[in-house]
Amino acid sequence: MKKNPTEYNGLDNGTEFRPAIASSNPLKRLANFRTFTSLKTPAYRLYWAAALCQMAAMNMQMLTRSLLVYQLTDSPTILGLMGVFHALPMLFLSLFGGIIADRVQKKYVMLAGQAGSAVVSFGVALSLMVRYLSAENAGSWWVLAVTSVFQGMIMGLMMPSRQAYLPEIVGQEQLLNAISLNNVGMSAMRLLAPAAAGFLIGDKYNYELVYLTMTGLYVLAVVFVIFLPRGGMMAIRGSGALDDIKEGFRYLRGETTLFLIMMITLVTVVLSMPYGMLMPIFTESILDVGATGLGVLMSVSGIGAIVGSLTFASLPNKKRGLLFLISCFITGLTLAAFAASTIWGLSLGIIIFVGLGQTGFMTLSNTLIQYYVDDQYRGRVMSILMMQFGLTSFGTFLAGLLSESLGVQWVIGGFAGSLAILSLFALIFVPRVRRLD
Repeated sequence: MKKNPTEYNGLDNGTEFRPAIASSNPLKRLANFRTFTSLKTPAYRLYWAAALCQMAAMNMQMLTRSLLVYQLTDSPTILGLMGVFHALPMLFLSLFGGIIADRVQKKYVMLAGQAGSAVVSFGVALSLMVRYLSAENAGSWWVLAVTSVFQGMIMGLMMPSRQAYLPEIVGQEQLLNAISLNNVGMSAMRLLAPAAAGFLIGDKYNYELVYLTMTGLYVLAVVFVIFLPRGGMMAIRGSGALDDIKEGFRYLRGETTLFLIMMITLVTVVLSMPYGMLMPIFTESILDVGATGLGVLMSVSGIGAIVGSLTFASLPNKKRGLLFLISCFITGLTLAAFAASTIWGLSLGIIIFVGLGQTGFMTLSNTLIQYYVDDQYRGRVMSILMMQFGLTSFGTFLAGLLSESLGVQWVIGGFAGSLAILSLFALIFVPRVRRLD
């Protein structure tokens, strides 16, 4: 049975929910528009604010770490390997994160995860401030490798709880709106955070200032999470963790619709995401625009993502499967065009549509899975989805290896072209997904 949206009353007693009342709060007035209706829920506003802080820090880190590693090593292989260091713990621990999401109060898992991220970022900032992590000590890139492992562990254990918590505060029928607004925030941070990081780095390469800023953002996220209400827990029978994981996979295998969405998402993620980690090669060696240009390019990709997210937030629950497949196709087609471009202005224009396609498939895959999954398996199924995003880094590592010999344009273009072809195939021959509302 689909749940009706409920709203937290703002008192952190962990149990009491009640309908919203009128307020002069500008966010509540904004929520009168259909596009922003989830903002009527006070708990969602706290959740959204914490997510903004986390996503700002993550987008700053994506640019900063990639640029720093490439400057220290001048190696596409090591740049791709950094993604593997992040992916391995995320890949294996996300399954246990799903069990935690179904057994433990999700609020406390999120709280621990944000605090842990703050500690990791501050550790990198310290190593930069004492000049251990610097161009004069090229071998010091191992520090970034170790922190990537820790960050992957945190993400693997925390993200299933963060994803599974959302339906508890907005209800099933508001999922598309809530997830779309969440992606608006993600896209806005993709627009603003990389540019801010590039500005902070500047010509003097002030990497430590970026990591200190990231630490502050994670601490602010902790503050917002503290005021979130406690959610529900599923009463899982007293079986072991491995048995719970196996049961989650058996459930997913028996749900053909969910399984197909998962597989299409996996293919799209693995083939489309590597370009983000390898972007410094484009800006340094092909477009020749440096760190500032890298920040601008990654930020501009957020423009299309914001437009797409706002559009999806305004849509009714209709033809979501068709839109999901079209978004996958758009991602592949436009990313192939971006890989072929050597002109700065053209690349800026194309990257807008790459962002549009990416936010579409991520928003709709998450929404469809959360909408059709049974509550008692929600945490474990979301952990499998997070595990797929962990596999992205293996695609990045493969792309990095191939780029050494074939060139990054051919590799990213080949991945993207394959995605466009496979997406078109799914549009034509997978009606079960195409017809989903």
